[in-house]
Amino acid sequence: MNSQPNVLAIVLAGGEGKRLFPLTLDRAKPAVPFGGNYRLVDFVLSNLVNAGYNRIAVLTQYKSHSLDRHVATAWNFSGPMHQYIASVPAQQRLGKRWYQGSADALLQSLNLIYDEQPDYVLVFGADHVYRMDPSQMVADHIASGKSCTVAGIRVPRAEATAFGCIQSDDDGTITEFLEKPADPPGTPDDPEATYASMGNYCFSTEALIDALRLDNENESSSHDMGGDIIPYFVGKGDAHVYDFSGNQVPGATERDKGYWRDVGTIDSFYEAHMDLISIHPIFNLYNKSWPIHSTEDENLPPAKFVSGGIAQESIIAPGSIISGSTVRNSVLSTDVRVEEGATVESSVLMPGVRVGRGAVVRHAILDKNVYVSDGATVGVDEDNDRAREFTISKAGVVVVGKSEVVE
Repeated sequence: MNSQPNVLAIVLAGGEGKRLFPLTLDRAKPAVPFGGNYRLVDFVLSNLVNAGYNRIAVLTQYKSHSLDRHVATAWNFSGPMHQYIASVPAQQRLGKRWYQGSADALLQSLNLIYDEQPDYVLVFGADHVYRMDPSQMVADHIASGKSCTVAGIRVPRAEATAFGCIQSDDDGTITEFLEKPADPPGTPDDPEATYASMGNYCFSTEALIDALRLDNENESSSHDMGGDIIPYFVGKGDAHVYDFSGNQVPGATERDKGYWRDVGTIDSFYEAHMDLISIHPIFNLYNKSWPIHSTEDENLPPAKFVSGGIAQESIIAPGSIISGSTVRNSVLSTDVRVEEGATVESSVLMPGVRVGRGAVVRHAILDKNVYVSDGATVGVDEDNDRAREFTISKAGVVVVGKSEVVE
């Protein structure tokens, strides 16, 4: 018999991801490809499945086709057990309206909770790169006796102004929840660190239902989990912080233990890729004890290097061919071709990208099916990149949108 608590996991995957534009021009943020073989949603789903949670609803809304298809085909449970990972689009159960916020998304999906009758509900975001054992958070939630638990990651106080911040007392009770404060609070045991909210929550079911209903009746509410629901529990003294630094993931190394990155901007998305490719990576994709499940199953052949083609300090996904060309410090997704004499440096190439003969790509992200013509350049001449209306991030990363042809 399964001795685990009765838990339903709900993944909030309806975000538009405006700061990741143009990568989110044609897809929801959690569906953005990452790390060669994955999509962003695969990280949270892997964490939940590895922890033994096999009833998972993925709430979708914005340009959800590729995300819905990915969840349906790549995360398809089968067998006699009551288990599923289901993509649940906005169903307008409470009137002719889309989700008005993350809390409203849960309110409109209460039928999922009523059907399953869980004792606890995990509500996780879908756009972070990390490993975590959520069962340890659930155990901590139960032990706390509170109705709401928020996962908090310790960040330097000076960097915490970009996050929702948690102030707690010595026993972990949250006393204040502050959105991007100018003067972030310290933790009880370290005045120079702050608990930043990871956007992962655990609730006792009845308390969550009551909170969602009250929030729905509040006309001044923005119906947001972090902005409205969590402060409601904090105000009642009924919220607890789970210290992510205590989460023990099997197979973690000292170097990648506690890694968590919000990849909500082009620069953070790019930097998270660069974290993957060092000899001793800051985030290790090769942890077999807690795998990030690679689910893009296209029956592709292994990567191939011909005519002297080489790749250094890089990840090259299956189906790619490096032909008489050089790839350095880069992540190449599935089915990428780099032709003779071309150079790709410090870049991220999505599935199906083609880099023509003699072309040069530097410090760039090329979205799916981009074609770089023979002799063309990306990331070499900023004025030329701007003239072609490519997106350029604050840190100078050049982004070429899906299916564009670079002359």
